[in-house]
Amino acid sequence: MGLVTWEWRGRSAANGAAALLASVAAIALSAELANAQQAAQPADQTKKADEEKAAPAGATLLDKILVISRTGETAIESLASASHIGQEQLDRRMATTPNEMLLGVPGVAAQADARRVSTSINIRGLQDFGRVAVIVDGARQNFQRSDHGTQSTFYIDPELVKSVDVIRGPVANTYGSGAIGGVVFFDTKDATDFLKPDETWAGSVTGRYESNGKGWTTSASGAYRFNENWDALGNIVYRDYDDYKDGGGDTVKGTGFDVLSGLLKTTIRPTDNSELKLGWVGSSDGWNEISGGVPVNDVDLKSNTFTARYNITDEDKSWLDLHINTSYNKTNLDLTSLVPLKRFDPSTGLPVVLPAGSTSTFDIGTTGIDIWNTSRFETGGIAHELTYGGDWVGDNVKTGGAAGGDSFYTPSGKRDVSGAYVQDKLTWDWLEVIAGLRYDNYSLKDDTHDISGDRVSPRITVGVSPFESAGLAGLQFYGTYAEGYRSPSISETLISGNHPAGVSFPFLPNPNLRPETGKTTEFGINYKQNDILEAGDAFRLKAAYFNNDVDDYIDGVTLSAFDPTSGCPFGPGIPICFQYQNFAKAKINGFEMEGVYDAAWGYAGLSASIINGHTISYEGDRADLATIPSSQVTAQLGLRFLEDKLTVGGEVQYNGKPKGNAVAKNYTLVNAFASYQATDNLKVDFRADNLFDVKYANPLNGSTTVAVYEPGITLKLAATMRFGG
Repeated sequence: MGLVTWEWRGRSAANGAAALLASVAAIALSAELANAQQAAQPADQTKKADEEKAAPAGATLLDKILVISRTGETAIESLASASHIGQEQLDRRMATTPNEMLLGVPGVAAQADARRVSTSINIRGLQDFGRVAVIVDGARQNFQRSDHGTQSTFYIDPELVKSVDVIRGPVANTYGSGAIGGVVFFDTKDATDFLKPDETWAGSVTGRYESNGKGWTTSASGAYRFNENWDALGNIVYRDYDDYKDGGGDTVKGTGFDVLSGLLKTTIRPTDNSELKLGWVGSSDGWNEISGGVPVNDVDLKSNTFTARYNITDEDKSWLDLHINTSYNKTNLDLTSLVPLKRFDPSTGLPVVLPAGSTSTFDIGTTGIDIWNTSRFETGGIAHELTYGGDWVGDNVKTGGAAGGDSFYTPSGKRDVSGAYVQDKLTWDWLEVIAGLRYDNYSLKDDTHDISGDRVSPRITVGVSPFESAGLAGLQFYGTYAEGYRSPSISETLISGNHPAGVSFPFLPNPNLRPETGKTTEFGINYKQNDILEAGDAFRLKAAYFNNDVDDYIDGVTLSAFDPTSGCPFGPGIPICFQYQNFAKAKINGFEMEGVYDAAWGYAGLSASIINGHTISYEGDRADLATIPSSQVTAQLGLRFLEDKLTVGGEVQYNGKPKGNAVAKNYTLVNAFASYQATDNLKVDFRADNLFDVKYANPLNGSTTVAVYEPGITLKLAATMRFGG
């Protein structure tokens, strides 16, 4: 795990490209052949589309139903810290990488280092090893590679995503085990996002240029409606970027990349009350890793996610609202050394030289199944939404290659995590109560270890809407106490061997690691009001204070070989060891706020988050938590002109240095954007990021070996042509 940065290089990925292009072409060809045969769509679909168009002009993102919600809630209705990022917002951000999609979401930060297409998400100061559940179309993304900086990363192209839902804190314990930080759910595009009600087929082509890194993005989509109950979508995206320059005008080596990504999805509706979605999302990437300014490793990465989601309800959606999600995610990363590499033998700690052509492999497969049902009924005037279900996720990690290669420090093994839960949401007039229990169980093993554990975690939430007057009727207060349970990962438990480069010292496994238990108390308000200053406008506000105590928090520690109680042996390298150990707890608290005013002329938004955190050892020693992100305040303003065809606006974000971070600094970013719907079939977008060319670094990268400065001023121009019939 020596000093490494990354430089991407192009790859043909011929097989993947051919398959994806063939899929999109087949959809488009089928659409043309069937166009003359397809009748106009049924009246009920047209009516549904008209109703959507007739939605209040003041509707905001906080009014959108969360895809991740088990009970059909919107973000503003949720008695939790929840956010929704919709298609319009994603289009406005013109995101190149996943972290750009999350701009301004309170309590959420992203860490990417130089590997801009691979991202680790931080929620409320917690990240890596499953503390934040990252889900794509229902599939958990559990890829992990031991390294400096980010540990757990995922791969999704923003062009394939239509919405992102975020739930912060362990109140998300119905969405799987381990998410003591929260859940981020990426929902990819469907055929209905492209097809108009009266169309059989549709397609779009997007071209985009970025000035910083001289990058190009090309995207093509094709959608086809076989009949009113069956449609399909194909999408292909190719990005080609050089190294960018930071705000000081210096080229940041290893930040260029090219990546080929794709999506195939079909939706089948067997009956009026059931739906089946089958999907595939994949990417094929290639780049060079750099050390000391020289390419040292050739990297191939392939990521494939397969999902099947089924939902069936009764006619009244009362006792039956059953969901069955199955998924399989496989990520393969192969390293091939380009030059001889100086390493240390993982067993002896003695110097070795890996010849050019040596390989290391990281293969991680994650299988999941998630089943739940919601029954709705009343007892004594109290409405119930009783949700109950279970889930299982299995990780199979296989690493290998040359002795002393980097994969040795990401151990192979298997981990199974399962759980079951029951939750009742009770509503009576001005009172809402949510009570739930979740049972978690895990097992982790390799050739010599077999470890397991289990726990029951409760949740109780009380919400009140005490006012009836016109101005305060939309005000709601809530309080929550929730617990979550995260089992140790394979790497945290089983990592062993000697540090691979630079200096030699041992990694010590720790099969006695205890699982983490997150205990969060949260107090918040929701407020919604329409027709405040003019007819059709809307104001939405969510704010919360939280306190999260993570018992038995796991973090890496450095042990001294001179301490006879540490278990650290003297070796051929420096007299220290590295081991993951439990701390008595991590204490994290903070404040989050998200508000928006929306009217016919435009919108104005403000979000903020302040997070503080530290660890406490069993001896009572206190230390700053390195994963605490910047405190942020983000203001957004957008103005609409020309009958809403033209939107212009900007964003200002202040980032405050986290307490105890020695390398972080305060900085402010200013962005501007414009979007013009020239015709029904042509849209032009422009964006300027970091308008004042500020030189800054993500404070989450402070634990890495070298500060990676983020891009300076970046101008983006895109055009999208749509066609259909």
